[in-house]
Amino acid sequence: MRLSIQKRSKTSLNEKNPAYEFLFQGTDGIRREVKLSSSEEATGLTPQEVFLKLGFITEEFMEIYAYAHIKQLMSIGKVRAGDSVVVGWDPRDPKGNYNSAVISGICKAGVNALILGVVPTPLVPMYMLYKNACSGFMVTASHNPRDQNGIKVFSSFEGLKLLPNNDLILTRAVLEVEPSTLGKLILKGKPIDSRKEALELFHKFSLSPKNTWIPLEFNNNLFKNITLVVDAANGSLSGIAAKIFHQVGFGTVIEVNSKLNGDVNLKSGVADLEGKSIITRKMTEKGTGIFSKHVAILKLLDLGHKNRISVSEGDKRICGAIFDADGDRFYRLDYDASRDALIVMNGDETAFFQAKYLITSNPERHKGTKFITTVESDFNTTIAARDLGFLSVLTPVGDKWILLKIALLKEEKLIRAAKKSKGRDLLSSSILKKWKDVQKKDSLNVLKIEELDSELNQFLEIKKSITSGNKNDFFSIGSEETGHCITEGYLSLKNEEEVPVFFGNGVKSAINTFVATQILLGSKSTRAYFSNLNHPFRPGYKNTFYTYYVNKNLFYKKSQLWDLLKVSIFQEARSKGFSPRLTNFSEEPDMLYIALDIKKSEHAYIFIRNSGTENKIGINLRGPMNSASKLKSIGKKCNEILLSSMKDFKNHLCKLEENILNQLIHGTVPNAKLKLKKPEGARVLSEMVKQNLIQLTKGGHALTSLGKWYLSSKKTNC
Repeated sequence: MRLSIQKRSKTSLNEKNPAYEFLFQGTDGIRREVKLSSSEEATGLTPQEVFLKLGFITEEFMEIYAYAHIKQLMSIGKVRAGDSVVVGWDPRDPKGNYNSAVISGICKAGVNALILGVVPTPLVPMYMLYKNACSGFMVTASHNPRDQNGIKVFSSFEGLKLLPNNDLILTRAVLEVEPSTLGKLILKGKPIDSRKEALELFHKFSLSPKNTWIPLEFNNNLFKNITLVVDAANGSLSGIAAKIFHQVGFGTVIEVNSKLNGDVNLKSGVADLEGKSIITRKMTEKGTGIFSKHVAILKLLDLGHKNRISVSEGDKRICGAIFDADGDRFYRLDYDASRDALIVMNGDETAFFQAKYLITSNPERHKGTKFITTVESDFNTTIAARDLGFLSVLTPVGDKWILLKIALLKEEKLIRAAKKSKGRDLLSSSILKKWKDVQKKDSLNVLKIEELDSELNQFLEIKKSITSGNKNDFFSIGSEETGHCITEGYLSLKNEEEVPVFFGNGVKSAINTFVATQILLGSKSTRAYFSNLNHPFRPGYKNTFYTYYVNKNLFYKKSQLWDLLKVSIFQEARSKGFSPRLTNFSEEPDMLYIALDIKKSEHAYIFIRNSGTENKIGINLRGPMNSASKLKSIGKKCNEILLSSMKDFKNHLCKLEENILNQLIHGTVPNAKLKLKKPEGARVLSEMVKQNLIQLTKGGHALTSLGKWYLSSKKTNC
């Protein structure tokens, strides 16, 4: 019998209901499938209604979103007419419909748009700070498929991303915009081509010795034995990353997947590598291999095979730098001749190598500083970081939470410095109240942090005895398993002043990772070198079960489904010898996070959350390897609950999925005979594999045991 789950009621934003606050934004800004406002589905609906009712972003919604944000900042005095806003984008919109709409919204609001064009995401906040601009927009859907788009918004305060309270205020502002009125407005601001200056800034930043970490004594020879294949995912780093890698001294640089034709992340990029630790030749076999059409992977295996003797003897390295469409995430691949396979280094592992290099090269500076990871990371990453001498910090999913933690650590340091000064009694009650307010998880707001920082710095200017308040001795590295890695960078402003900056930057992460491995492992034997690359620390168990095309409104804190899953996990966990306990992350209250205590010093956990970037929900399992089978059993139980209760059968992709399942019900169907609706069909097929509903065999596609169970349960419940 199908589970009867009550849909969360839609409450007005003006009503106070702690159980429900609607936000347009997910983990990082807005991100949805796109359709033009002229499409048949949008007829008779406002752009806001298309977004809310149909789940699409139109170019008109993009314009409204940009306009509303700037006008809201104007209303509180943070922006004035004639100020500047930075805007860049990834190349998924070659016709420019959505990019132009954002520029239009900015200019209609009365400010100038500093246009960067196709650039990596970190360049937007970097150039924003360089030009002292009032905000920044990156038009991108990051690692999401090419049929989606979105906007990431950056605050003028240290490039922080918007926090929940800012998101709520912006959502209200978007809903208040009258589309017909906006359509009549003229462009008061000017579009200004700033691409050349911005790209020069990015190259200067990327090549600065402080940012590359390359020791001066290596004189551009550190990477001379590396052949590097650069996979730009047909995205923002096309033509940019390869040039930088060549300039820092990589022996040979080969760029692939660098077309600016809109095919972002298509058979390329980091997203397809998630969850993989090694890529074998079998995985690239034509017809059955999941990487059979991945150009970068095929190129690396081909180069590796041709140079296998040199690789075996340690004379040459065949490596890959893999990015996502907007260039803020990085994975690394290395050809291991002994296995004729590629080692996949994810965000946890690249961060570990960078951290080990930092603390080895400068222990006085880095010992006792923070190593920040999100809940998605391998639990053993934090253990390994603590063993190196770092203090570990855990945050919810999203690099914005890492950036927030860095900002709060900085303010905490300033507060402590002020309290220890001779003028301790003069520390105003206003500062202390602001410090208390910025730590309230139910009202996180970038502007409040900025106000605190401003008042603190004014106080410290008066108290000249405090001179080291802004020195970073509290943070070393922040990372996500999915490839975001944040370390301190140094940006040179127009007056030649150097300021510390913290952005997710795929190019910086890549160079820093290669520096770390070349110096830490360069003198080791070939066997030891690849053994360390493959397992820089003892890996824990990681697994994620996905359910795509869901009604996300069914899963939120204390909803019927949320409670059902909680009870199920508690029961299953106790039956397997775990001691479960509910853990709350107030930054993301709807996430169901349950810690599973095994022994005094041994733990595992399971967390379930709606994706903030895609139409899916995930069951995430993390813990020691010896608990893998028990954790997997709990995950399977939860997966069945989600599959049988959360599918949104009105969703057009869910309908395509059902059609494919019905085609496979009687057995394997050859790929050529499988009827797929283009262009969505290939995407749905791929996401069905990720859900483990189907598998690719030599004869074609076939149902898995889970797929058969799902079809059977659907018939039973109909």
